[in-house]
Amino acid sequence: MHTTEQPRLAPRACAVEPFHVMRLLERAKTLEAEGRSIIHLEVGEPDFPTPEPILAAARAALEDGAVHYTPAAGLPQLRERLSRYYAERYGARVGADRILVTPGASGAIQLVFQALLEPGDEVLICDPSYPCYRQVLRLLGVEPRAVAVEAADDFQLSAARAEAAWTPRVRALIVASPANPSGTLLGREQLAELLAFCRAKGIALIVDEIYQGLVYDAHDYTALEQADDVYVVNSFSKYFGMTGWRLGWVAAPRAAIEVMERMAQNLFIAPNTPAQHAALAAFEPATLELLEQRRACFRERRDALLSGLRRLGFGIDGEPKGAFYLYARLPEQVGMDSMRFATTMLEEVGVAATPGHDFGSHGAERHVRFAYTCDLPVIDEALGRIDRFLAQCRESGAR
Repeated sequence: MHTTEQPRLAPRACAVEPFHVMRLLERAKTLEAEGRSIIHLEVGEPDFPTPEPILAAARAALEDGAVHYTPAAGLPQLRERLSRYYAERYGARVGADRILVTPGASGAIQLVFQALLEPGDEVLICDPSYPCYRQVLRLLGVEPRAVAVEAADDFQLSAARAEAAWTPRVRALIVASPANPSGTLLGREQLAELLAFCRAKGIALIVDEIYQGLVYDAHDYTALEQADDVYVVNSFSKYFGMTGWRLGWVAAPRAAIEVMERMAQNLFIAPNTPAQHAALAAFEPATLELLEQRRACFRERRDALLSGLRRLGFGIDGEPKGAFYLYARLPEQVGMDSMRFATTMLEEVGVAATPGHDFGSHGAERHVRFAYTCDLPVIDEALGRIDRFLAQCRESGAR
């Protein structure tokens, strides 16, 4: 006897929340297709093309037939080059055998979480923070234990707040520097205190450094300068301009790398081969010179958008020193939460931004993330449009 009943989908999978920003992006693309002018300040992707030396290396690899599997941990020469990069740029001793190349930072995060955690465990995360932390943890049956962080703390987790939130079920703590959505940095002393806390509790410290290199008015450093028992996640996506190439890495203790390599064999087989050969050119002097020029451009954009938003009444405490985001409190006269604000602003004046709801619940209704991943003239146009939208909000509120 046949039944028309469909197989059950896993409740854990069905509970995964969508990116609100992706819904807004889809709507923005629809409006563009209809002929509307849309300014994209919502998606965290550099607008610069992948540097030419990287493209040239990719073309050469394809012509040479470099399209077959590599070891699951990545090309040995790429792991060695990453090891040298840490030594040359940061003075950190990280052996190639402590580095595993992954399908994007997302692949690295999955491997780290699965290597460290069991169903029923808890992980301390910032609220607000990158939304995929929560979703991946829940897929694994692990509970994200969100800790509210404030603008006064640079939206970064302190050891004192971690201590207050700790339970015996906590097995790890994850922070990001520079952070998404705030663009703030974790200070060396603050990191040292978190490391001491994690060691005292016998839990893992995971540091997401995916925006490393995109640092302004501050010293760019890695947690690996301070310790070799941390788990550091990174990627070629942001600083190196290789988002669609889907290539990242994790640096971790050797014993953990051995475990993660076995998992990678089963989950991914290997990272993208042409992308790995291309990434070898990411460290050439010509590439790094270009990337530093782009970093200077991002700093100019940050300054323009920061001063412009403040002039319009948005609240941004301090001066975000990294990534390419500003996490702004809505002006008082808006009279709506961030979800409605972002949705309505897109429809009314064609400016797309990300509502705070994507990044957690603490203060989410009062915050919007703006990405300065477009040229200065476009940022100026966006500020003009936002000004007009705020004027509409004031007029409607006065009625």
